[in-house]
Amino acid sequence: MTNCIFCKIVSKEIPSEVLYENDHVIAVLDINPIHLGHALILPKKHCNDFLDLPEETYHSILQAAKIVTLALVQSLKLEGYNLFSNNGTIAGQSVFHFHLHITPRYRNDNIRFVLNLKEYSGGDMKKYGTMIRKFIKPPAL
Repeated sequence: MTNCIFCKIVSKEIPSEVLYENDHVIAVLDINPIHLGHALILPKKHCNDFLDLPEETYHSILQAAKIVTLALVQSLKLEGYNLFSNNGTIAGQSVFHFHLHITPRYRNDNIRFVLNLKEYSGGDMKKYGTMIRKFIKPPAL
């Protein structure tokens, strides 16, 4: 992807503050952080969102997330952190190259994920479970 800013970071065309790198992913500080230390885990291969990720990348993303999160917790003396990924415009994705955010959290930091929680009524939970299971496709061996 020639116009993808994250591909340019991966290829080192754009400078970034690299925290960690392996064969499949690179972890960098976010240029517009929620809190200082906010990091991004980027697959080196361009993929639009989570469903577009190559199979061989899943483990590397989670491994890098654990390594970087542990470093953030220890270096910044964090009591908490969030890991999240926005997938699709409606979910807040603004760069269409999958990335996992790791953001430090602090007591009274005034960051809130405002939720309007729903409740299943009657047999709706079973109905949704049945509907979703019809599309579950375990990986081929």
